[in-house]
Amino acid sequence: MSQRAESHHQHRDVTGGWLRPSVFGAMDGLVSNFALIAGVAGGTANTKVIALAGVAGLAAGAFSMAGGEFVSVASQRELALAEIAVERRELERNPEDERAELARDLVDKGVQPELAGRVAEQISRDPEQALEVHTRNELGIDPHDLPSPRLAAVWSFLSFSVGAILPLLPYLFGVTSLWLSAIVSCVALFGAGALVSAVTARTWWYSGLRQLVVGALAAALTYGLGSLIGASGL
Repeated sequence: MSQRAESHHQHRDVTGGWLRPSVFGAMDGLVSNFALIAGVAGGTANTKVIALAGVAGLAAGAFSMAGGEFVSVASQRELALAEIAVERRELERNPEDERAELARDLVDKGVQPELAGRVAEQISRDPEQALEVHTRNELGIDPHDLPSPRLAAVWSFLSFSVGAILPLLPYLFGVTSLWLSAIVSCVALFGAGALVSAVTARTWWYSGLRQLVVGALAAALTYGLGSLIGASGL
């Protein structure tokens, strides 16, 4: 006798509500500050200058990420609220047209016309439920689950800071060589990429190597640029 299949299943978060600001913030902090430190280290051997550049890169990048994320998500939220308000007015002014529109949407999804009409009528009895269904269908958003600008900004600030401080730590503890910073950064790059694979379809080693290559290439290019500028005496 075959075992009955499970009647429910779970999906991973694909909306990026928490994932996008935290992952991109950490990756950006790690790659940008590693590249910045490598570029300065390529032009000078003064560890105080290198450390100062790393601290400045951390602070500037964290505030920039947080501010940019706040404005971006706030604008997105304001646009969504404006469109939801438009939909609410339409439901109040033209309830019959909106009900017919909902019925047509259900028919397009494969529901029989007679049943679609009854479902649309039942949904339309509750104005808030009707608003939620219409905004989901027409705008692809949930009016009760809009992104928070403050939360996105905080996540971006913290995650960028965590990523950016890793290549800086060896210099803060008195190390005078770029190699230890490079080793810490490369391990962190691979680990961060591998961690991302937990919420994607990629294997951990592919995701880790991809992030390592991107970060190492950026650092190598800026190191070369710093060496050229330092050698030229500019």
